[in-house]
Amino acid sequence: MAGPLAGVRILEMTAVVLGPWACQILADMGAEVIKVEPPRGDSNRSLGAYRNPGMAALYLTCNRNKRSIVLDLKQPEARAAVLRIAGSCDVVIHNNRPQVMDKLGLAYSDFKAANPQIIYCGTYGYGRNGPYGSRGALDDSIQAVSGIAMLNEMVLGEPRYLPTVVADKTTAMAVVQAVTAALYCRERTGQGQEIEVPMFETMVYFVMAEHLWGMSFEPPLGTAGYTRLMSHHRKPYRTKDGYIAILPYLDSHWETFCKLSGRTDLLADARFRTLSDRVTNIDDTYSETAKTMATRTTQEWLDLFGETSVPTIVVNSLEGLVHDPHLEAVGFWQEVEHPTEGRLRMTRFPMTFSATPTDVRRLQPRLGEHSAEVLREAGYSDAEINLLVSKGAAARAD
Repeated sequence: MAGPLAGVRILEMTAVVLGPWACQILADMGAEVIKVEPPRGDSNRSLGAYRNPGMAALYLTCNRNKRSIVLDLKQPEARAAVLRIAGSCDVVIHNNRPQVMDKLGLAYSDFKAANPQIIYCGTYGYGRNGPYGSRGALDDSIQAVSGIAMLNEMVLGEPRYLPTVVADKTTAMAVVQAVTAALYCRERTGQGQEIEVPMFETMVYFVMAEHLWGMSFEPPLGTAGYTRLMSHHRKPYRTKDGYIAILPYLDSHWETFCKLSGRTDLLADARFRTLSDRVTNIDDTYSETAKTMATRTTQEWLDLFGETSVPTIVVNSLEGLVHDPHLEAVGFWQEVEHPTEGRLRMTRFPMTFSATPTDVRRLQPRLGEHSAEVLREAGYSDAEINLLVSKGAAARAD
């Protein structure tokens, strides 16, 4: 059994990162994923380094364990085909605005008519029933509206986006959570349903878990923003020869840190006696820690605290991650031979399942590589497939 979701069949109609990464996670856990692409393909096929057109780096990192079929959903024959394919699927996932899906005739009601038990998941910028519901959105705009950009303003003096698509990837994991929950519900009740996973609401839920802070109360007992995280001193510490990450957070951590670093004077300081005291005086806490860390080399600190419970670790670069000794030891990085793209490096699925291990069953597909195969499975004859292709409603890989 290849993964805990083996036997689940998913129809994916997504592009960019959010939807494709969510569907790859589900595919890594064993689901069969059929990726429906427009004739031009997923836009990520052209982003990043590539050996062959249409197979660029960002596409490769989000689309393994899938099959690709090309359908021009603006054409009625293609719409009929996607609904026919959905008849044998458990889940449909799309990341178009709901107004677009309504116009295409591919709303939940259309899929439910084709398959009453279907789970239909739409993930897009904003919940459809709010005033932002018809707006388009990408990661940057959601980082802005959800407060993430202004978190950086509070620390750095100007609003900045995080240099990672945090809204896309966080929402992708919410999609996985929602779909697996709906699958579990259907196992118990036999009932399919429509799911909405809006990026804005998901990211506010994510951000405000810690940052609601004083506004958890009404009337507020202070401002929003977790004090410790808002300090401009919160960053890796400079050592004699580089940087290190250390966080003597709990009271036991702080005691160990002070004793081993030779800073027992801090234990008697009223500003630092308890975790609450240290958070209240967070700038002073970080400042004193920084002074201490500057007195030795990175390796000396790693040797000193490495066997303690005080969280202490190196500060990796992106390139450094590829050669990190822990990731190498657990087999996190995999190298595979792709039939058209040559030798590729990829991550393994980070979770492990003792009874249903995950695996890379399919390498990233070329655009339309499986069009004919998937249409045949849906009951189309070769003559019918050729007719769809001749009309431009479908396309096959060269």
